[in-house]
Amino acid sequence: MEAEITSILFGSFLVLLLIGAPITVALGVSSLISFLYLGDNPIKFVQIAFTSVGSFPLMALPAFILAGALMEAAGISKRLISVAESFAGPFTGGISAATVMACLFFGAISGSGPATTAAVGMLMIPAMINRGYDRGYASAVTASSGGLGIVIPPSIPMVIFGIAALGMAPPAEAIAEHGTFQSVSISKLFIAGFVPAFLIASSLLFMNYLLSKKRGYSGSADGWSVSLIGTQLYKGFWSLMAPLVILGGIYTGFFTPTEAAIVAIAYTIFVGVVIYRELTWKSLFQSLEATTWLTGRVLLILFTATVFGRLLVENQIPALIADSMLSMTTNIYIIWALIIFFLLFVGMFMETLATILILVPVMLPVAYSVGIDPIHFGVVMVCALGIGFQTPPLGENLFIASGISNITIEEISLRALPFALVNTIAIFIIAYVPELSLWLPRLLGY
Repeated sequence: MEAEITSILFGSFLVLLLIGAPITVALGVSSLISFLYLGDNPIKFVQIAFTSVGSFPLMALPAFILAGALMEAAGISKRLISVAESFAGPFTGGISAATVMACLFFGAISGSGPATTAAVGMLMIPAMINRGYDRGYASAVTASSGGLGIVIPPSIPMVIFGIAALGMAPPAEAIAEHGTFQSVSISKLFIAGFVPAFLIASSLLFMNYLLSKKRGYSGSADGWSVSLIGTQLYKGFWSLMAPLVILGGIYTGFFTPTEAAIVAIAYTIFVGVVIYRELTWKSLFQSLEATTWLTGRVLLILFTATVFGRLLVENQIPALIADSMLSMTTNIYIIWALIIFFLLFVGMFMETLATILILVPVMLPVAYSVGIDPIHFGVVMVCALGIGFQTPPLGENLFIASGISNITIEEISLRALPFALVNTIAIFIIAYVPELSLWLPRLLGY
């Protein structure tokens, strides 16, 4: 029976994707066909789907999306970028290094890869081109750095991973063999993602330095200007406080990630209206419109992917996949390599949030079987899928950077390959050294 339902579920899903159906339609229709084949009442489909979008942690999703959109409208994002640019100075590849740091700063607000690429790219790609940088390279470093938006907390994919993994308890055999596992929470995931985000940012900065040196992209001849740095820090004080308020509140336990998102919105409106006075009624409504569109798209995927995942679990499909992988090898390093390469491949073709919702029920049991902590697994999964934003054919960040710089996707993709390579090496380090993810949560008592 498991083999039949697996064939129907995945077969219809792949056929629908191949004929060009949106992923939401493919997930929903394949799940409904499987329900009808099993003889289940279709109302169960609706009940499972409705329950999936009614959880309290999910409220953080639209709130963080709105916070990111408002911060761009309020002038917070451009001031963060100006602060990052002021530190570039005479450093080789300084302005492109500032782009990486600006993506890290803005990612700590928006939680979205494409939003980070768009906000930073609109200012930094033209600035790099004016400094003599090749259009393809300027676009590639921005698209590659935009992926930091989903790794540095608060991260929308980490929220989705936390929701997907929430009801998945480790099997009794795994507990007997490896001991107890940490419970999954969005706060833990956020804290665990902090060190890996800086490791990936450091790898991007290292590759940027090597490529900039090779291409002759030098910094300014004037050296660092203390007065300029001081001025930008003064002008950007309230912008720099935004990630500190959000992350500080989460890490100290003062408020939950969902509450932090609401605090971020309130803080942004206050700064945009009272201090910077750049937030207008028009830009406010544009931010609300963008949030509604993106949230609706994500919730539709969540709605159908949850049903798809429930069918997998109820029919023991994850257990079968785990057994087949473990029959090949029980070496944790080889298992990690298989998981990472699989995620890199899937990330090239599928949207990140849908991928997490589909694969968590399948891959988390494998992780439990070899003793991988679910928080560690979640961080590595999000980091690996982040590379999908800079690799074709899906590569959302590539499309955004291409639209800003007005050059082809193919040219940006070639320039982005070295960054994808160094990112992959960083992800293997994160996977093979669990303490990089788990040290900070333990330090803070989680």
